Amino acid sequence: MTFSPASSAPGTSPVQGLHHVTVMAQDPQRNIDFYSQTLGQRLVKVTVNFDDPGTYHLYYGDLTGQPGTIMTHFPWPAAKKGVRGNGEVVATAYSAPRASEGYWRERLSAHGFALKEDLRFGERVLTLEDPDGTWVELVFDDGQEVEPWPASPVPAEHELRGFHSVTAWVGDTQPVRDLLVGQLGFIEVGTDEASAGQRTRFRGSGSGVGLFVDVVARPSQPRGTFGAGSVHHVALRTRSDAEQLAYLQSLTAAGFRPTPVQDRQYFHSIYFREPNGVLFEIATDAPGFPDDEPVEELGKHLKLPAWYEAQRPAIEANAPRIVSREYGVTIGNRDLSAAQDAAPEDIEEAGGVQVYAGGRPLAEARVAMVLLHGRGGTAADILSLSDDLSLSAFAYLAPQAEGNTWYPQSFLAPVAQNQPHLDRALGAVGAVIDALGEQGIKPENVVLGGFSQGACLALEYASRAAAQGQRLGGVVALSGGLITLDQGGDLGGTPVFMGVAPDDAHIPLSRFQASADHLKSRGAAVDARVYPGLGHSINKDELDAVRRVMQGVAGLV
Repeated sequence: MTFSPASSAPGTSPVQGLHHVTVMAQDPQRNIDFYSQTLGQRLVKVTVNFDDPGTYHLYYGDLTGQPGTIMTHFPWPAAKKGVRGNGEVVATAYSAPRASEGYWRERLSAHGFALKEDLRFGERVLTLEDPDGTWVELVFDDGQEVEPWPASPVPAEHELRGFHSVTAWVGDTQPVRDLLVGQLGFIEVGTDEASAGQRTRFRGSGSGVGLFVDVVARPSQPRGTFGAGSVHHVALRTRSDAEQLAYLQSLTAAGFRPTPVQDRQYFHSIYFREPNGVLFEIATDAPGFPDDEPVEELGKHLKLPAWYEAQRPAIEANAPRIVSREYGVTIGNRDLSAAQDAAPEDIEEAGGVQVYAGGRPLAEARVAMVLLHGRGGTAADILSLSDDLSLSAFAYLAPQAEGNTWYPQSFLAPVAQNQPHLDRALGAVGAVIDALGEQGIKPENVVLGGFSQGACLALEYASRAAAQGQRLGGVVALSGGLITLDQGGDLGGTPVFMGVAPDDAHIPLSRFQASADHLKSRGAAVDARVYPGLGHSINKDELDAVRRVMQGVAGLV
């Protein structure tokens, strides 16, 4: 084995290891029964997704939900299955007593789960798929004990002991090494040949549970497709808010574009992706899950943050009906049977163009973002912004322009020179907006955004739509300007964010400012920012501003 010296950013100590893992699921009751009744983990918290209060956030762990034991799930009943691939965590491993291997083989087989055996860094590993297809692993290593859950259906001598490790699939291990070792203070333990590729193990600085991040290199293999059964992110532990802020500064300086600090009630979080696409979080240990209810009642009630308490009756009415088996109590009122029988609808084509989708399934979404790519770009490229924005309340849609361009000439050319392509492009955007309306997502619940040529098209569509009496929830133009400045119609406070470099070769600053002034004169709430040194690209400040527009449309600010 080889070791690298631990290092960390100024004002920090090396990251301890894993804090929690968050996964997307389908049926919430099935999820509860597997993790609490089959694996014997305690349901320590029933709350909601703070970015989408119509979705549960279910937490499982040891008696009190210590960091390093917490598996969390967002259940979206209508979600499509995900497809494993590069750029994501694909498996979460629990530590199990070495002498309990026979017990767990028998228990899991009796519950109908197929088991795969492996030997990894000298330790025996069992792998199974949970009901949504997530890989769950048991590593038999006699790891450190955690706080036992007395009501667990698993005998105390066989109870799982928190996390052992997670496994990520990547195209290239080096960027993850640069992050974990160079930025966060992990130690590189060594390598092991795995069936899917070379496995490199990194160890956090802690002495308890959840110490390891494994990375399997799979060069040139396809990216994963997010859906039910996919790991959304893996959270790493930091000791304090001050240390988290120091990591925020150092990761920003290193180009990782972390989000601002998010208050998750039981911990504080920042999120960022490494270059392969794996989404990481850094979460604080405090205040912990007993912060708002006694240990003996953890998981018994639907807990809401203070800012959602006024909406409790509506949230409870729309929350799926689930049973907490530990207490035999029912939470939520919505019957899922009818929704599960109905096939979710998707928009695959609109206005003569292919439409790509991501984020929340349309059958479950109440807000949407339509993203328009730039000249020479693709729908898949612009749709990847949904990973950076990371607001799960939204369905994300991206139409694909024929030949990767919406119209042939510059947006400053006489309109006639871009016809009939411009009208077709505007029609395609309108068809997507109309299709969303048919599925219950009205224009005022849609954020329309784009980059470069797509930003110009987004502004122009919103401007012309207002002239016809249609108002969108918000408009986002990243390096763009209005195609025409002679439209009328009241924009009535529509939030519009615009960002550009002062020397952008494609978007003259004078046109950018004229566009902002024109939209303001028609009543739009315009936030127009000029970024020296931006070039023709997108920066973190712009993404933060876009996220705030989206949160406003979703009623989260």
